[in-house]
Amino acid sequence: MTTLAAPSAARSRPAPALPGYRFELLKLTAQWRTRALLLVGWLGPGVLVAAISRQSTLPTDTVFGRWMGQSGWAGPLVVLSFCCSWVLPLATSLVAGDVFAAEDRLGTWRHLLTVVGSPRRIFTTKALAAATVLLVVVLGLAVSSTAGGLLAVGPHPLVGLDGHLLGPARAGATVLLAWAAVLAPTAAFAAVGLLGSVVFGRSPVGLLLPALLALVLQLVQLLPLPVVVRAALPGFAFTAWHGLFTSPAQTTPLLLGVGVALAWAVLATALARHLFLRRDFTGPAHDGSGAGVAVRAVLPPVGLLAATIGLLAATTPVTGAGVTGPQLETSLATSYAHLYRLQTRELGRPDVPEAQLRTGATCDKGGDRVEDSGPGNDWRCVVSWHIPGATATGSAVYQLDVTADGRYVADGDGPQTVNGFFPVPTVTGPGPNPLWQFDGSVDLLATTTKG
Repeated sequence: MTTLAAPSAARSRPAPALPGYRFELLKLTAQWRTRALLLVGWLGPGVLVAAISRQSTLPTDTVFGRWMGQSGWAGPLVVLSFCCSWVLPLATSLVAGDVFAAEDRLGTWRHLLTVVGSPRRIFTTKALAAATVLLVVVLGLAVSSTAGGLLAVGPHPLVGLDGHLLGPARAGATVLLAWAAVLAPTAAFAAVGLLGSVVFGRSPVGLLLPALLALVLQLVQLLPLPVVVRAALPGFAFTAWHGLFTSPAQTTPLLLGVGVALAWAVLATALARHLFLRRDFTGPAHDGSGAGVAVRAVLPPVGLLAATIGLLAATTPVTGAGVTGPQLETSLATSYAHLYRLQTRELGRPDVPEAQLRTGATCDKGGDRVEDSGPGNDWRCVVSWHIPGATATGSAVYQLDVTADGRYVADGDGPQTVNGFFPVPTVTGPGPNPLWQFDGSVDLLATTTKG
C-alpha cells in the first residue's frame, strides 16, 4: 500500500475545517435516506407511542411495555429498547457506513483532495458530520417518543424494575440518562461503520458492517456467556441501562459498558483514520483496500476484546453467567414487596411497611437435577410475606423467564386472588394488577447475596 496525498497538498494550505464540516454535513443531509432517517426518527416514535399507549393490548414482552398505559415515561423506554436492538445499529450503517464509500462510487476523491488539500481534514470533517447526523437522529428518537408518551398518557409515576415508584421528575431525569447512556455504544457502531467504509470502499460489506455486527452480537447475547465476556462486548451498554431503574441503581454494569463502548469507538476511529491516510487515491475504481488491510483492521478490535476480557476476569469476582438463585430471590422479594404495597394502595387497604412484611422468596430452576443458575424460562419461585396481626403466612407462586442479560419476567401463577388476574377492582374502578406480571433485573456484576 502506498501513500499518495493530493498534489497541491504540499504547495497550499488545507481548506478551513469549518466550511469543510458544513460541506460534508450538507452532502449527508442531501441524501434521501438521511432525510428519511431524520424524518422517521423525529416523527415515528411519537406517533407509535401515542397510538400504542391508548390500546388495551400492550407490548408486555418488552421491558416497560406493560406500563405504557399507566405512565408516559414508559413509552420512550420501550422505543429505546427496540432502538438498541436494531434501529441505532442500522442508522450507523446508513450514515457512517457510507460516508467514505459514497466518494468511491462517485469517483470524486481527486477533486475533494484538490479542494480540501488535506486527507486528515477530510477524514475529520466526514467523521464529525456523520457523528452530528447520528446525534440528531438519537435526539429525535428520544424527544419524539417522550412527547408521544406524555401527550397520550401524562407524566405519571413510573414503576421501576424493582417495583419501586419513580416520581415524574425522577422518572424524566432517569429516562434522559438512559438515552444519553446509549450514545457511547452508538458511537462504537458508528466508528465500526467508518472503518468498514474505509476498508471495503464501494463494496456493500462496508455499508452493512455495523448492522452485521449488531446481528452477530444479538445472537451472541442470547448465549449463556460468562459475564466477563458479555461485559466486554461493545453493545453491552445497550442493555445495561436497565440498571438505572432499580433502587439503588445498578451503575457498575452501565459504567463498564459505556467505558468499553468508548474504547471501541476510539480504537475503530483511529484505525479507520490510519488506513484512510495510507490509502492510494489514484485508483479511479477503488473496490476496497484488499484482504491484507481487512485483516489488519480486524486484529486490533479482536485484541481489544481479548484485553478487556482478561482485565475483567482479573478484577471482577463474578464468574459464570452472573445469574444465580440467591440473586433472583433477593430481586424478586424486593420487587414483590414494592408492588404489594402498590396493590394495597390501589385496593384501598391499609398500608403495611416493607419491614413488617418481611418478604422472602425461594427459587428453583428446572427441578432437583438442574443447577440453580443461569438464564432460562424454567425458574419457579415462591414468594412469602407476613401481615401484622395475622397468624398465617401469605405465599404466591411465580414462573420466571430470565434472559442472559439479567432481565426477567415474573408471571403470576397463583393464588388467583393475589396474582391470578390482570384486572383488579381498585378504588377508581378496574385497573391493572401490579402483581399479575412484572419485570425485574439482576446486577450481573454483583456478588451473590442472599436476601
